[in-house]
Amino acid sequence: MLRSMFASVLLFFACLAQADDAFTDSVQMVYDHRMATDIVYSRSSGREQKLDVVYRRDRSPAPTLVYIHGGGWVGGNKDRYVFYSLPYVALGFNLVTVGYRLAHVAPAPAAVEDARCALRWVYDNAEEYGFDTDRIVVTGHSAGGHLALMTGMLAADAGLDRRCPPRLEGGGRSDVAVGEAAEMPVAAIVNWYGITDVVDLLDGPNAKRYAVAWLGSMPDRNEIARRVSPMSHLRDDLPPILTIHGDADPAVPYAHATELHEALTELKVPNQLVTIEEGVHGGFSESESHDVMNQIRRFLIRAGVIDD
Repeated sequence: MLRSMFASVLLFFACLAQADDAFTDSVQMVYDHRMATDIVYSRSSGREQKLDVVYRRDRSPAPTLVYIHGGGWVGGNKDRYVFYSLPYVALGFNLVTVGYRLAHVAPAPAAVEDARCALRWVYDNAEEYGFDTDRIVVTGHSAGGHLALMTGMLAADAGLDRRCPPRLEGGGRSDVAVGEAAEMPVAAIVNWYGITDVVDLLDGPNAKRYAVAWLGSMPDRNEIARRVSPMSHLRDDLPPILTIHGDADPAVPYAHATELHEALTELKVPNQLVTIEEGVHGGFSESESHDVMNQIRRFLIRAGVIDD
C-alpha cells in the first residue's frame, strides 16, 4: 500500500507540472526512483524492526534522509509519514523511513537503540542503495525529533549501539560495538520540536504522560532519562543542527528548543532555531510550512549536503 501511495503522490506532482514550471521535474521523479518496503533492520523484544527506502533507480550515490516518526514514543508508525519526506526527493535525496519499538513493546532506551541500529543499517547498505554516507541527514517530528537528535549526536562510546555492531568486510558482525570503528557521523540534523530534556517531562510542571509511559516505573528512570536526553550529549564536534519549534507548543516545551540552541551556540556548533510565533505542536500554516522548508533547504546548502 505504501508503494502505491508514494507513486500516487509523485503522479500528483507530475500533473501539476502541466500548470507550473516548478514541478516539471516531477514526471521524471516517478521513473527515476524505486521503493523497498518493510526491510528488517533489527530484531529485538520478540519483534522485527522495519524500515522503508526510496532510492534512485541507478543507485548512484545521493544524499540520504533518515526520517523517524513521532508519537511520544508510544504511538505512530513509519507508514503514515511518507508525505513529510517527499520535498527531500525533489532535492535529490534518497529516503529511509524508520519504525522502532514503542513503549508498549519496550521502554526507554529501546527506541534510541533502534534508531541507531537503523543508521547502522544505512551505513552497512550504502553501496546497495546508493546512500552517500558523507551526506546523511537525520530528521523527525516531536519524539521523532528527539530520536533524530539522539541518532545524530550520540558517540559510539555512549554504549547504545550494542544491538547493532558494525558489519565486517565479508558480511560478519564485529564483537566490538564501541570505539572508533563504530562511529556513524551524520552531516546534519533537522529537529522538528523534539524533546531535548527527557528528565524535565517526568515530574513537575512539565510532566507529560507520554514520557512517563516511555520510562515506566523503573527505579533508575531518571538516570535512563538523562542518558537518552540530547542535552546530555553536547560536545563541540556535533553536526549542524536546525530546530523548528512553536513558542506556544503545549506538548513539548519551547524551552527545550531554546536551551539546546543556547548550549550549541556556546559550544560554537553550527545551529539555527526557527521559531514559529504562536505555533503549537505542528499544524503550522501553509505559509509557515513553505518558509520552514525554504529555511531547511538553505541550511542544508550551508552544511554542504546539497548544492545551491
